[in-house]
Amino acid sequence: MVNTAGQVIRCKAAVAWEAGKPLVIETVEVAPPQKMEVRLKVLYTSLCRTDVYFWEATGQKPLFPRILGHEASGIVESIGEGVTDVQPGDHVFPVFTGECKECVHCKSKESNMCNLLRINTDRGVMIHDGKSRFSINGKPIFHFVGTSTFSEYTVVHVGCVAKINPLAPLDKVCGVSCGITTGLGAALNVAKPPKGSTVAVFGLGTVGLAAAEGARIAGASRIIGVDLNSSKFELATKFGVTEFVNPKEHNKPVQEVIAEMTDGGVDRSIECTGNVDAMISAFECVHDGWGVAVIVGIPHKDAVFKTHPMKLLQERTLKGTFFGNFKASDLPSLVEKYMNKELELEKFITHEIPFTEINKAFEYMLKGEGLRCIIRMDG
Repeated sequence: MVNTAGQVIRCKAAVAWEAGKPLVIETVEVAPPQKMEVRLKVLYTSLCRTDVYFWEATGQKPLFPRILGHEASGIVESIGEGVTDVQPGDHVFPVFTGECKECVHCKSKESNMCNLLRINTDRGVMIHDGKSRFSINGKPIFHFVGTSTFSEYTVVHVGCVAKINPLAPLDKVCGVSCGITTGLGAALNVAKPPKGSTVAVFGLGTVGLAAAEGARIAGASRIIGVDLNSSKFELATKFGVTEFVNPKEHNKPVQEVIAEMTDGGVDRSIECTGNVDAMISAFECVHDGWGVAVIVGIPHKDAVFKTHPMKLLQERTLKGTFFGNFKASDLPSLVEKYMNKELELEKFITHEIPFTEINKAFEYMLKGEGLRCIIRMDG
């Protein structure tokens, strides 16, 4: 790698200028990292549903022009003052929810909601000085969730970097930095289905199928996939889904359908759509006495969750999770599981495109085609 430390780097980035409009490949200037910051050369990135939400900006606060992207893998190009955890040349993930390692959340084994570095979708600048590291002809371009990986180079806080095994193939492990980990953790760390249990998973995209995979690993005997697209069921069977329910094919609420299928309800449910009605269904379909529902999807900013309090009094539990309750420092161990063939990642990758064709990834996701689309930054 050419020594560019301390210099402004000019590179290509896919800029979202307006809500819902195709991204435009532009030449941007990326400033050197400041105190406790790291500049990364992004090698692979992929599109996540969260990027689409904030690109569409219909249910979230709009902030443009912006460089989206948060699921990626790359190499450290240079480091700012005070950085000791990583060095230039290290293979890393940028992580949208980081660790300061000093706050009450970071010191807790039960939380990953760092006071300083938890996800902030409204902040388009760096924490250190409130400025962007991206610009075009002197005009600042906003960051996205502290990562902005739709750029050949990006600057992130050191607490939002996870150093991984340099032998791991960066294209294959890219999804560990967001979607796969979120779903897997929702099942293994939060729902914790007992062996032989029944689990319902709402939404069979990457996160939902990772949740199904987690339920399978935990030993669930029945995994019911719930989705409005019946064509997803065949692929879902590769992730442990044993039965499929399409709510559109029934004339009663899906929670009632599932309760009838399972003699009163499932032991665990995991909601991965962000649709508040699906969230309510996921909660109301778990068995009284012991059922646990886990909410994963990001809702519309005006969404309101409504259910009868008796559903809770009847000993059902409702939980929320963020990033599958994994901390950034947990990610290297997931990469090791992949390297030891304890975790399959390739089956989540259904498309691969060069960076210049990044808008195709949006088309695939909006059409519901495939799972993860790997974007090669060298193309």
